[in-house]
Amino acid sequence: MCGIVGIVGTSPVNQAIYDGLTVLQHRGQDAAGIITIENNTFSLRKANGLVKDVFHTRHMKRLQGTIGIGHVRYPTAGSSSSSEAQPFYVNSPFGIALAHNGNLTNAETLKQQLFSEARRHVNTTSDSEILLNIMAHELSKSDKLHLDAEDIFTAVTEVNNKVTGGYAAIAMIIGHGVLAFRDPNGIRPLVFGKRETPKGTEYMFASESVALKPDGFEFVRDVAPGEAIYVTEDGQFHSQSCAEKASYAPCIFEFVYFARPDSTIDRMSVYATRVNMGTKLGEKIAREWSDKDIDVVIPIPETSCDVALEIARMLDLPYRQGFVKNRYIGRTFIMPGQEMRKKSVRQKLNAIDREFKGKNVLLVDDSIVRGTTSAQIVEMAREAGAKNVYFASAAPEIRFPNVYGIDMPSAAELIAHGREVEDINQSISADGLIFQSLNDLIEAVSQENPEITKFETSVFDGQYITGDIDQDYLNHIDQLRNDSAKSNRENAMSSGLEIHNQDANEAD
Repeated sequence: MCGIVGIVGTSPVNQAIYDGLTVLQHRGQDAAGIITIENNTFSLRKANGLVKDVFHTRHMKRLQGTIGIGHVRYPTAGSSSSSEAQPFYVNSPFGIALAHNGNLTNAETLKQQLFSEARRHVNTTSDSEILLNIMAHELSKSDKLHLDAEDIFTAVTEVNNKVTGGYAAIAMIIGHGVLAFRDPNGIRPLVFGKRETPKGTEYMFASESVALKPDGFEFVRDVAPGEAIYVTEDGQFHSQSCAEKASYAPCIFEFVYFARPDSTIDRMSVYATRVNMGTKLGEKIAREWSDKDIDVVIPIPETSCDVALEIARMLDLPYRQGFVKNRYIGRTFIMPGQEMRKKSVRQKLNAIDREFKGKNVLLVDDSIVRGTTSAQIVEMAREAGAKNVYFASAAPEIRFPNVYGIDMPSAAELIAHGREVEDINQSISADGLIFQSLNDLIEAVSQENPEITKFETSVFDGQYITGDIDQDYLNHIDQLRNDSAKSNRENAMSSGLEIHNQDANEAD
């Protein structure tokens, strides 16, 4: 999962892109990058780390121009090396830069085609670089010295015909402007807004609506599935559907976990959907756990807080913040390596003993992925004096890997893969475990926009909506994503880290 930002402005955009990326930091903590255009030249800064650590005053002074795009990243199947950080750029044709959120499921085939048909070399393991080169190849088919909107939309149409998977992308073309487009299923989110200035209208694209607010951009709407929007350097706005079969199937896990509660995605308030999840799960708990004498409802901060508060209201029980979160520790879901995740849980959370001592506690979390965090939190609750520890998940059992841009682990490392609820309960050592049903989750989200009835729910049901996923592909990503493979990549990267850092310091 990544966060992307793009701006066509009338004044320097570096600070606004920086602000937008900071707001989207929850979508990626591995690397960050910004690229701008001034005098028909790219200026780029990207490196591993948080936004605040990657960009210093000397970098911001260099990132001049009224057009730019930015990216925050966490690695999916690729390496966490800084060479994989985005945005990427190519010099031909014109000079094109691109930032991408998602995952291309036919990346290997595309990479081979790029070499055999277009003689284009892809230098990293990132499918984002592949997407950039596919776009560049399609744009190069025009023999014009200056492309118009029709040429650009024709290229995006061909990209959509060739590429499968989930993707939201923002590109910019030297001498032209900024292009934003979204996959035909609308799996990954993308919005745009505008603001009026004395010099004219400025446009901003972002992964979530909340990124528009820091610099006063007014939310306009979501980019539709299969739609491309092209804004020229002087602010001319063009949009067109570039997919024959486009329909909404947004990733439901955005609402469960990834997106900020103050965002709106596809006209659905993330906060409201989580309250609805609490209503649905509260009803299920009341129906199926009437025999359990629960004293207090405690969320596992922070994504589940809104869900837990609604559950407490539904059950007429006290709601308490029993865990204090260290906000300077990253999200454990997106940390590489099992050992790092295990170590970080107790660094990240600390129990308030008085809220647990002698009580039957209902813990609420947004989901259970590997079970590592859940088991440790149950243990922490018992150490704090809880009499019984019950566990509720706002999402159904996660049984299958994600292939559209979320770094779900290897299937064998998913605690619910091939296991029933009682087996999972024993694994996390709780006194009771309950999951939201998939139908209830879908209803909770679609309630905010009844026009959307289909969602990307493959992590729960194994149904991959692009229709191109087979067992061979799942075996392939299993080899890339399991903790052993990640550990090997991290060790390989660490072996050359000293030289890399020296080179990076010299480049700065």
